[in-house]
Amino acid sequence: MRATLLKLSLLIALFSISCTLSAQIELKNKVVDFTTLMPLESASVYVKNTTIGTVTNQDGKFVLQVPEEFANDTLVISSIGYKSFKSTVNEFDNTQEIYLEEDIAALDEIVLVAETRPTTGNEIMLKALEKLSQNLPDSAYLQKGFLRHKERNAKEFKWLIESAITVYDSGYSVTSDEHLKINVDQVRKSYDLRDIDSLFSYSSYLKRYENLKGLKAENLKRDTIETASLIKAIKWNDTRVNGLENLFKGKLNLLRNSNTSNALFGEDILDSHQFKLDTVLVDNDRKIYKIQISDSQDFVGLDTEGIFNEGYKAQGWVYIYWDNYAIKKIEYELVAASNAQKIRSKTLFGTQTNHKLVMTYMEYNDKMYPSYIYYETPKLVNVGLKTDEKLSEEEKAKYNKEERFYYTVQEILFSEVILDNDIIAQALESSPWDPDMFSSKPYDKSFWSSYNILLESEEDEQLIKDLSKRASLFKQ
Repeated sequence: MRATLLKLSLLIALFSISCTLSAQIELKNKVVDFTTLMPLESASVYVKNTTIGTVTNQDGKFVLQVPEEFANDTLVISSIGYKSFKSTVNEFDNTQEIYLEEDIAALDEIVLVAETRPTTGNEIMLKALEKLSQNLPDSAYLQKGFLRHKERNAKEFKWLIESAITVYDSGYSVTSDEHLKINVDQVRKSYDLRDIDSLFSYSSYLKRYENLKGLKAENLKRDTIETASLIKAIKWNDTRVNGLENLFKGKLNLLRNSNTSNALFGEDILDSHQFKLDTVLVDNDRKIYKIQISDSQDFVGLDTEGIFNEGYKAQGWVYIYWDNYAIKKIEYELVAASNAQKIRSKTLFGTQTNHKLVMTYMEYNDKMYPSYIYYETPKLVNVGLKTDEKLSEEEKAKYNKEERFYYTVQEILFSEVILDNDIIAQALESSPWDPDMFSSKPYDKSFWSSYNILLESEEDEQLIKDLSKRASLFKQ
């Protein structure tokens, strides 16, 4: 009994270590382009030589909690293509907006050594992939992060989850499927006001577990299905499509899982992707290649079990440091390209872009760790009104485009890396590691008072307020 209590206490201490060590200094402000005065989204805000940081939202705003022990350290605000802003933490002014000026790389320096370096986008990308074993972590680590999971249509939020998570990874040299663990430590918000109407999830569930291979969703009738059974199927589909393990262990974790079979960024990458050098920019005083991603001879597929997730072309950008070929940022989209996927995407989702991914990395101890992840995908809810029954105008409205097409967004901000072997070993011994972000947990106000979160945009803030009001009414 005593040993069990000791282990439980250790687990709580480990999952709270990042927010209980000291008092915090709150930094908050807005970052804008010096010339256009437009807000800069996804600018990096961090304390130099640490992993304490955040990114700006679509309004250019941020908030960052910094432990007082780093009061005399340097705060850096940077964005690719701009000169960085620097200030000591304790001298940072929360009242004056931050203006970043564009910065241009000195191309003449590159020409002097061009003969010894790759010159095309494909060659640079292949060199960066060759260097992953040197640039990605090669030993075990823990990361603390903040997750925001939201589902919405064109008008309103239907679902919102905010959680603190811990990720364990044993390093790039081994597969994530066997050597990566995720735990949902705390829950900050959890509202689920989706309509229970997804017969498609239910038909998929029956095909998987009842072996009804020929079953079609249009042959099911909602009034013959128990609500509890439908909810069970929807939760199963939520985990299958949007579970954290899928994001971290799946093919869309492009760099971490590039050493697995059939990886998107694996040895056959040029069969399905092409890379074109666009320009050379500057990121925090370092030259960085901006390379365009485009399609190649083969379609891109994700091999998702039970879902036709094939027939895409890739597009986007990848940013690679000039000096060590470390990948700083990937902006990646998968767009319907095959005839079958084009028809499916238009019918079910109302869009041809099925996957949007942004992954940003931070350098710490000469290795690149995940810093920020944004993942957006359309959500299968219903395909339209097919009934002879008389329905109210409100019920018919659910099948309008603004109501009908849903999409899900997951954002993860990592703000702490733990490399201490003793702490890592103790965390691994503690159990269970539970990646289920959909399970409810009690709210711990003291935990969240000093935990770094992603600042909502003004639009999201209003939609979240509306969602919380509707949730309160629903409970009443």
